[in-house]
Amino acid sequence: MKIEQIIKNKDKGVSFEFFPARTEKGRQSLANTVGILKKYNPLYVSMTYGAAGAEQERTKDAVAMLLKNRDLEVMPHLTCLGAKLNQIKELLDEYKAKGIENIMALRGDPPQGIDGFDFTKNDFSYAIDLVKTLKNYGQFCIGVAVYPEGHIQSASMQTDLEFTKQKIDAGADFAVTQMFFDNKYYYSFLDRMHKRGISIPVLPGILPLTDVEKVKKFASICRATIPGHIEEKMQRVKAQPEEMEKIGIDFTIEQCRDLISNGVKKLHFFTLNKPQVITRILEAIS
Repeated sequence: MKIEQIIKNKDKGVSFEFFPARTEKGRQSLANTVGILKKYNPLYVSMTYGAAGAEQERTKDAVAMLLKNRDLEVMPHLTCLGAKLNQIKELLDEYKAKGIENIMALRGDPPQGIDGFDFTKNDFSYAIDLVKTLKNYGQFCIGVAVYPEGHIQSASMQTDLEFTKQKIDAGADFAVTQMFFDNKYYYSFLDRMHKRGISIPVLPGILPLTDVEKVKKFASICRATIPGHIEEKMQRVKAQPEEMEKIGIDFTIEQCRDLISNGVKKLHFFTLNKPQVITRILEAIS
């Protein structure tokens, strides 16, 4: 079923994002993670997408593993930067043949180590180009990423919102936010979208705050603000990983509770393939 329909039909629920494993041990861990989190009857599950070559193959293998769970709605991520149109079409044909109805359309990151990368000299320069290609297929429900604090490459929040609207007008059916740790950014973003006439569902992307240094690295490349009070609290016990994790998980639980109390009944979790963390949060907010 298409995710836009699932979101419309369900009053509440959660969705989970996984990443493909590199080793046999990792694949077993991923399968275990999926098995544990299935009991929460997710709205859907998604699998992140690696670069070309072996990484892409790992993604396809991981998607195939998810598809074995007949009771899960599966959405592969697809990044387009640096990809050729024929490669994208070949993969879409493959997914279509497998009965996949949902794709998360993303630009992806430029190649590392290349200064002044020219986004315009590719078959796909931005996510909007992939959205248009997917829309032409007619088969897929299209998800896109949005940024409550603005994309790190956008000159301003207003500019980012205009690019977001263009991407959605091109055919996106729903969106998932980049991680955020202060809910005011999410509420403000929804308000700005509403005023701009954007009405698609926007699921909040929740990254459990368990390791302050690792999350700071994530946050620095995607413009996500960690509230000073929680960062300071976690920094004080960073030599005690279990205590730091407990503080961070308690913070994430409160973040989710605040969203729910403000009428946000559907949450998307970046699981990092760590089911124990996610289950602690879900049990606390259920």
